[in-house]
Amino acid sequence: MVTMVHDVLTHYATGDLAVADYDMTWAKADPDHVPPEIDTTQPSVARVYDAILGGKDNFAVDRVVAAEAVAAMGDRGNGARLNRAALGRAVRYMALQGVDQFLDLGSGLPTVQNTHQIAQTINPAARVVYVDNDPTVSLHGKALLADDASTIVVLADIRTPDALLAAPEVRGMLDFGKPVGLILNAVIHHLLDSEDPHGIVARYKQELAPGSYMQMTHFCDESPEVRASMDVLRRSLGRGQVRSREEIARFFDGLEMVQPGLVFLNEWQPDRLPNESELGSTLMLCGVGRKPLPT
Repeated sequence: MVTMVHDVLTHYATGDLAVADYDMTWAKADPDHVPPEIDTTQPSVARVYDAILGGKDNFAVDRVVAAEAVAAMGDRGNGARLNRAALGRAVRYMALQGVDQFLDLGSGLPTVQNTHQIAQTINPAARVVYVDNDPTVSLHGKALLADDASTIVVLADIRTPDALLAAPEVRGMLDFGKPVGLILNAVIHHLLDSEDPHGIVARYKQELAPGSYMQMTHFCDESPEVRASMDVLRRSLGRGQVRSREEIARFFDGLEMVQPGLVFLNEWQPDRLPNESELGSTLMLCGVGRKPLPT
């Protein structure tokens, strides 16, 4: 086991293990075809994020919001890339601890470093459930994963945890009697305070078996650029909530924090020495917590 872990980490450090690239040609056989379930007149969180990352599954209305958000952040979209990289390191960490099933909430469109690709590089038998409320994500994810029996996409709203957790697709893929890796990557800052985000996260944590992990990245108010970006998202998408370090830390109540704790994106178990002046590095905080084992 020690040898396997060392080999995996070495391959990641040297770039020998491939992750998803930005080639999204699988998503649209006809680039002019828009499924009727998709409203192209209104921007969506998933498609705006896809546009920031340089993906192809977005429309003009999404690109307008993406351009405004990137201008407000002043990071040329680097914060979004750092966020994906932090997700990759967290999933890799969980998989190396033996977690072989993942629930990725608010997963967004398939892009670089997808949860299932990283987890299944460590353990080919790892199972992943992606959840998003955007039909674009569901349609494109199902097209990509048609031949992958270990990974599914569920169209659901994370604000209704009881219904989501009871969904037959979720229950059929994940065994909540065993450890699960709960992924909340850049999603909870899209829940307003009036929607009780701490209560929603607590419900998901309650469902997790001891030994499970929760990963979260969240916009932090320590950066003035974040506040400007949140104004863009609220105006364009109707949602976006920047929070303090203390408010974000509360989401991890009852969990044992994995080192180095709740830190900026490029400081969470970095593959290289973090650059404190890197554009976008202070926009979000990242943390991973473990549900304690019974004493």
